[in-house]
Amino acid sequence: MLNFIARRIAAGAVLLLVISFLTYLLLSIPHIDVGRQLLGESAAQDAVDAKNTALGLDRSMLQQYGDWLSHAVRGDLGTSWFTSEDVGAAVAGRLPVTLSLVLGVTLVTTAVSFLLGVWAGVRRGAVDRIVQIIGVAGYALPGFLVTLILVLVFAVHLGWFPAIGYTPFTDSPHGWLSTVTLPILSLSVASVAGVSQQVRGAVIDVMRQDYIRTLRARGLTTRRIVFKHVLRNASAPALSVLGMQFVGLLGGAVLVEQIFGLPGIGSMTVAYTTRGDIPVIMALVMLTVVGVVLIHLAVDVLIGWLNPKARVA
Repeated sequence: MLNFIARRIAAGAVLLLVISFLTYLLLSIPHIDVGRQLLGESAAQDAVDAKNTALGLDRSMLQQYGDWLSHAVRGDLGTSWFTSEDVGAAVAGRLPVTLSLVLGVTLVTTAVSFLLGVWAGVRRGAVDRIVQIIGVAGYALPGFLVTLILVLVFAVHLGWFPAIGYTPFTDSPHGWLSTVTLPILSLSVASVAGVSQQVRGAVIDVMRQDYIRTLRARGLTTRRIVFKHVLRNASAPALSVLGMQFVGLLGGAVLVEQIFGLPGIGSMTVAYTTRGDIPVIMALVMLTVVGVVLIHLAVDVLIGWLNPKARVA
């Protein structure tokens, strides 16, 4: 297992290097006069050229990338071209907001999906059909429509939650919970729809196995069979989908953070991408890649722990 983890970390480091280079290359293709954007249209050309030189934009793309990479491996992500903020500090300040959403959605998705999936897989018939209808409806409804419905019902009409804004957990745990509840629910709908169907299908497949019939013949109760044997063997495909859903949430958070006015990574990505602020964009891309690598590694390790056959393979 340790060799497997080491190989995955090494592969992740190579992936990080490749994506960082391709991202820097793609960002450098559009010709954006950053100095002109910073100083304004009325600025003299000499001042604009001096500003571009100060930012290192007069050098080749490979030289710029090499300089960025040499600083990034030491933990220095640079300074924003447009706000003069330290990029690492700016990202770290917004990261807790997005992590609150992503972790909250993951917890809700895991709990509700396994509950619905196991219930549908064990109790076939009406319950199974209801869960399938929920799954289809969750996929069919656009995410922005679900978000707007939640805002209109629970924020505007009922007034249970604020429509916009964010309260840090350190300032007020209750205020934090009220500001992230609607965003978490809006992101959880599609995730629950996908994972619950995977859990249902995996449970049905396991329940059809010969050893399950043997356990029934030995007089074991359905509850004991499900919690001791079925769940352990049916969790692998559900965890794989859950890992992909977690990665997808990083993109879905962009829309939700814009609607609810949350100062997270998603809204930061939109704001700085439109400006062409390469140091900030590179930091956000690298953060996303590291998150993807770590999540897939955690899922693989967890599957290996649950399923000895996968561990051996």
